[in-house]
Amino acid sequence: MESKNKKGNIGMDVKGNASQKNVVMTILICFLIALIEGIDLQSAGVAASGVREHFSLDKSALGMFFSAAILGLLPGGVIGGRLADRVGRKKILIFSVALFGIFSILTAVVTTYNGLLFARFMTGVGLGAALPNLVALASEAVSEKARGRAISLMYCGMPIGGVVISLLASTSLSEDWKVIFYVGGILPLLVIPLMMWFLPESRAFLATQNQQQNTPQISFKDLFNQHFRTPTILLWIGYFFTMMVVYMLLNWLPSLFMELGFEKKVANSIMMFFSLGAFLGTVILGVLVDRWKMQHVIILMYSGIVLGLLALNLFETLYAMYFAAALVGCFTIGGQMVLYALGSQIYPAKIRGTGVGTAMTVGRFGAMAGPAIAGQVLIMGSGATGLIATSIPGIIVAAILILILLSTMKKRQNIDPINS
Repeated sequence: MESKNKKGNIGMDVKGNASQKNVVMTILICFLIALIEGIDLQSAGVAASGVREHFSLDKSALGMFFSAAILGLLPGGVIGGRLADRVGRKKILIFSVALFGIFSILTAVVTTYNGLLFARFMTGVGLGAALPNLVALASEAVSEKARGRAISLMYCGMPIGGVVISLLASTSLSEDWKVIFYVGGILPLLVIPLMMWFLPESRAFLATQNQQQNTPQISFKDLFNQHFRTPTILLWIGYFFTMMVVYMLLNWLPSLFMELGFEKKVANSIMMFFSLGAFLGTVILGVLVDRWKMQHVIILMYSGIVLGLLALNLFETLYAMYFAAALVGCFTIGGQMVLYALGSQIYPAKIRGTGVGTAMTVGRFGAMAGPAIAGQVLIMGSGATGLIATSIPGIIVAAILILILLSTMKKRQNIDPINS
């Protein structure tokens, strides 16, 4: 196991194996990359009206546009996590950031619908490969008792990126939808030199590399050995349903707000409150992960998501919608961070990239299905109210399964789920 910092502070562990500088640089650079990912993940929703007009898309085709990047997240998460356990988190992260930067730019350049889908798919591959490495680097930079805060500090870049894209959407620059994808492509390319010069490789990864010289190579089948089989399956299904709802909201909320009668600028301002709520939720839930029992955090998180969805369904005034959007953002995006923290606790360092990356990939199937299902629900005439109501059962199923997972982990006293 990693050395424990008795005070649980983010910084050096007891033996001084990691310098404060390395910890700060790791979390800061991972935060910047997460911020850029947040920009790109919400760029499709913000640019949707411009893309639809430019390519003359109906709602079904627009749903495929949303899902293309999410489809790319599937191989990205598996391959990125697996390669990270073999050749290093830093190398794969640099390649991933370059990939989604280049193809985000190409999204604004292509002239055909098929080219648009391919560019979004490859952007998703890069984004999917980057995220398990961000989680691994942040969690492995600190002591066990500070992992929740480290991951939350890294991951809060996602909602801040959402705020940035919402602010951009409210300016005259957003009148050209291509600007949004240029921003999402140029920024990651600018961060790559910082990663090459200042981002340290995970010390936990380096330690496992030394140990594995005399031990068999870890493979995917190890996720289903006697220790990890049940936690892996439960985590996968929990990820699936949670991320289905999260990505449904990320991609369709701006359009749904306009359907409810709000102007485009007002809808974008509501999305900014969604992102602000997500930022607060990520930070607060990250602190609670380190201080509360995980079961209590999970109950709070999923209860908050259901309450937020109900609020979106029932509220009508602008200020009430600001509150509802912030509430949903707080617990959906913050809740994603909680699940990533849980994944980093279940798997030890030698298989953490593979375990978390594969779980994320299964979650992406839900993320890919969400926007496509939403498009079909809207075509059937259910409207915004029906779409939001459709999301609630999936959240309840996810909550039950994650609580069963935690109960299973607790009963198996011979396993330390936070073993590194």
